[in-house]
Amino acid sequence: MSANALMSLGIRAMNANYAALQATGHNIANANTEGYSRQSVVLETNGGQFTGAGFFGKGVNVATVQRAHSEFLTREAATSKSVAAADEARSAQLTQLEKVFPLGEAGLGYAASQMFNALVDVANKPSDTSSRQVVLARAGEFASKLATAGGQIETLQRGVTEELKASVTQANMLATRVAELNQRIASATGSGQTPNDLLDQRDQAISELSAYVQVTRIDAGDGTVSLFVGGGQKLVLAGQATPLVTVPDSYDATKLQLGVNDSGSLRMLSQELLTGGSIAGLMRFQNEDLVAARNQLGQLAAAVAGSVNRQQALGLDGSQPPGSGAPLLAVGAPRVLPASGNSGGGNVSISVAEPTELQASDYELLADPSLPAGSYTLTRLSDGSTQTVSNGSVVDGMRITIGAPAPAANDRFLLQPVAMAAVSASLAMENTRGLAAASPVAATFDVDNIGTASVSALSATAVNGAAAPLTATLTFTDDVGSYSWELRDASNALVRSGTGSWSAGNPIRSDAWTPATPAQRYDWALELNGVPRSGDVLTVGATPFPASDNGNARAMMALGEAGLVGQRTVGGTVVPGASVTDAYANMLAEIGVRVQGAELAAQQSATIADQADADLQSKVGVNLDEEAARLIQFQQSYQAAAKMLQVAQSLFDTLLQAAG
Repeated sequence: MSANALMSLGIRAMNANYAALQATGHNIANANTEGYSRQSVVLETNGGQFTGAGFFGKGVNVATVQRAHSEFLTREAATSKSVAAADEARSAQLTQLEKVFPLGEAGLGYAASQMFNALVDVANKPSDTSSRQVVLARAGEFASKLATAGGQIETLQRGVTEELKASVTQANMLATRVAELNQRIASATGSGQTPNDLLDQRDQAISELSAYVQVTRIDAGDGTVSLFVGGGQKLVLAGQATPLVTVPDSYDATKLQLGVNDSGSLRMLSQELLTGGSIAGLMRFQNEDLVAARNQLGQLAAAVAGSVNRQQALGLDGSQPPGSGAPLLAVGAPRVLPASGNSGGGNVSISVAEPTELQASDYELLADPSLPAGSYTLTRLSDGSTQTVSNGSVVDGMRITIGAPAPAANDRFLLQPVAMAAVSASLAMENTRGLAAASPVAATFDVDNIGTASVSALSATAVNGAAAPLTATLTFTDDVGSYSWELRDASNALVRSGTGSWSAGNPIRSDAWTPATPAQRYDWALELNGVPRSGDVLTVGATPFPASDNGNARAMMALGEAGLVGQRTVGGTVVPGASVTDAYANMLAEIGVRVQGAELAAQQSATIADQADADLQSKVGVNLDEEAARLIQFQQSYQAAAKMLQVAQSLFDTLLQAAG
């Protein structure tokens, strides 16, 4: 073996250790670079040379530079990061939504209670102007809080819209970055070596992209990766990125939905298929949480305003002569939004038939071609229940009107009976005399009555503008509540008569006598205290002195404890709704549950994401202590290789001297 062989060994050893030192230095330099994976030099022997005395090694070769990488851990870290981003985005928005509904004296429940409580003073002093002014002030405060809450919900919607646009822009930039890196990686891979730094940059870009939208990754043989979203829609295919786009909702242009623009062809992405990323969290908040809150608030506003205004209309105001009460509160009207893809110009509208039965939900009306003409499928979106309706159908307190032209086959309409009620709430009355404190009907007992019966409550229940005012006379025929009744006009002529029966806890209702065509100006309901005796006479007629009567003020005051919100009829049985304060408390409870659930989910998913990232870093991250130890190791090896060259040079010099 010549000195040249030893020198060749030394040179190869120096080159190998220099490469190792270079890789170690690169690791140290990028220890704090986001997404960087530790690199190491792979060495291999240069083979052996056969001699009669055996095989002598020819040194070392640098085979490649490889990066520490785990495909499984990389995917897990990206997926868990995507889920955590979705939960965090929704939780942050729900925290803002919770602030829309304050507790205590700042809340809607307290404002409603104050409005109804103010009617106590009006009931005690019906003609007192200051008491009436307090009622208007409290009603104005209640309406103002409704409008403020509704406006804050709309502000949240605008904020979500802007965040969605910004998130989609960032996601598209990252998708384009991945496509560009795909091209560079494919070109570099053709050299036979892996471009480690480019691979790190691509993995980091995919990780950042996952924070906006969860992607499915498929690796190709040429080193490129393809990314898919929403159940299979391509986002990145080799060197081509398909941009995400925000699209106005098919019903409501103030809301955004997500799609992909595939060479000019728009393909929508269903929210159910977006399982991760901040975009998915924002979409869920917009389409579920915000809709539920808006409808619950609107349900409360429409139920209270509708009930109060209806009772107002049944009373007599303080003007001269007294007239029927005008509306006290105003709220936003129900609305119908046609789908943007409808082929026809169907005329569909809705109105409130019974405010206490309105539900906190939107509805979708479909012109189903499988149904007979004039029939439509109505879906309550809050629970997915469906039923068949037609023109004039009353569902959940709303009346559906379908005029000409009729909707074309497969046309869809979004019905919103309560969604816009709160945002437009206001006080509709300014004149204190407009408050209808007086009941239009009054009851008197004959002075010769021997029973203990007295009036517990008497209020009008309906008004028939086409009828003449009649006086009702009830004569009890026994001691257990049986009576005969007569209706007489102003000339005392008999109009109608009949019999009935009273029992404690059940009011006497005049509409039960004339269910089809009421003959009175007002229908009324009378509740008694005590027990009437046979021969007792009770007369119900027009209120003689409206200015001092408090019957309707008491009826309005009673609305504060009545089940006004969310009444339902199930199988012919009326299920009472909640009072105003209970309805607000239920709203707070539901939002609180959503907030707590979102916060818990965000905490759990963040913990999982942090653990997945820690597992990945333990595999691919740079440990400076380890790199410092390797630096010393390779330095010593390099110095030893240099010594080998020195020895080879000395041997060569000795040979030259001997030959000389």
